[in-house]
Amino acid sequence: MKRILILGAGTAGTMVANRLVRRLDRKSWQITVVDRDDKHVYQPGLLFIPFGAYRGTDLVKPRKRFLPDGVDLVLGDIARVDVAAGTVVLSDERELPFDELIIATGVSPRPDQTPGMLGPQWRHSIFDFFTLEGATALRTALENFDGGRLVVHITDMPIKCPVAPLEFAFLADAYFRRRGMRDRVEIVYVTPLPGAFTKPIAAAHLGTMLDERKITVEPDFLVERIDDDAKALISYDEREVPFDLLVTVPLNMGADFVGRSGLGDELNLVPVDRHTFQSTRHPHVFALGDANDIPTSKAGSVAHFSVEVFTDDFCRHLAGEPMTGSFDGHANCFIESGDGKGLLIDFNYDTEPLTGTYPLPIIGPFGLLRENARNHWGKLAFRWIYWHLLLRGRRIPLPAHMSMAGKHQPAKEGQS
Repeated sequence: MKRILILGAGTAGTMVANRLVRRLDRKSWQITVVDRDDKHVYQPGLLFIPFGAYRGTDLVKPRKRFLPDGVDLVLGDIARVDVAAGTVVLSDERELPFDELIIATGVSPRPDQTPGMLGPQWRHSIFDFFTLEGATALRTALENFDGGRLVVHITDMPIKCPVAPLEFAFLADAYFRRRGMRDRVEIVYVTPLPGAFTKPIAAAHLGTMLDERKITVEPDFLVERIDDDAKALISYDEREVPFDLLVTVPLNMGADFVGRSGLGDELNLVPVDRHTFQSTRHPHVFALGDANDIPTSKAGSVAHFSVEVFTDDFCRHLAGEPMTGSFDGHANCFIESGDGKGLLIDFNYDTEPLTGTYPLPIIGPFGLLRENARNHWGKLAFRWIYWHLLLRGRRIPLPAHMSMAGKHQPAKEGQS
């Protein structure tokens, strides 16, 4: 019997395990999933914890619940991968053999990579919200915040869900208005990007939304360190951004074992073919979800769409056939904008977010780059879809490849 080893029981790892177990002969293939614990966190919900909409218990379920019969779950920390030997070694020296390896261990915030971030102000005036502990601590900090300078900060790209810091800024604006204290809070958005987003049309639209909410943008800011005594971000070009309350997105990095095993780049991301997810160096190693270096958003939608394409392609690979499937970088993200509204963006490697409707022309039901309540409720409804359909590998009636249906192409230069 041959062995498929999946490292990581998060979004991508769980989905691909569910899909593969239905496709492969169980007498020929054994599927094993490895993760450090049995706690699956619904990560999109972390954004809402600081504002009191969710509690941690709303977002955590056992990983085993979402893995089907026929898939083994092994709990333990991964020490290293020995590709030549075809084994994964755990920290307790257990060895797990594999014929095919799928790395889906995602990325994690690394505040230790920025001098001063983990200093005496950590979880006192400096907070993150990409962890359950950080988001919970931040909820208390916001409740006790009586005014001053709130700085929302991105250390560097790529990060999980690149629109989440924008969403936090929008939700903070609405939160302080509801409390009747927005005039006592200055909100500053500090980003390494030249604007609010990486793509021009979306960047312009989102930048206007920041302006309307009187949120100041500090662009092209690459943080070198945090001065804990002065409570200020210091950039490499010596700009300073002081804060009373700092909500930061630390550097995101892949798992340490990826680096130790010589499988990753400087951020411990696995270099892969961006269409097939096959390692550029090892033909029997693949990386899905946030764990790879493909040039698109590290978002749950990318994991969903890519796993749909990958499953068919990987089965061809197992049969000794060419991998003819081609992922196009399809991503879409609901963006909470406060006051019970949101907007949606849909894009891929070659097409930036455009205005229009999704997934159908005219009737939508969701508006692209347009704020409305329907988009807000779509984001909230996704939690049910995630637990009951997406993780279990059940089909969701959305195309894996991006469609231009319902999208409005911008007029070319010289056209009216």
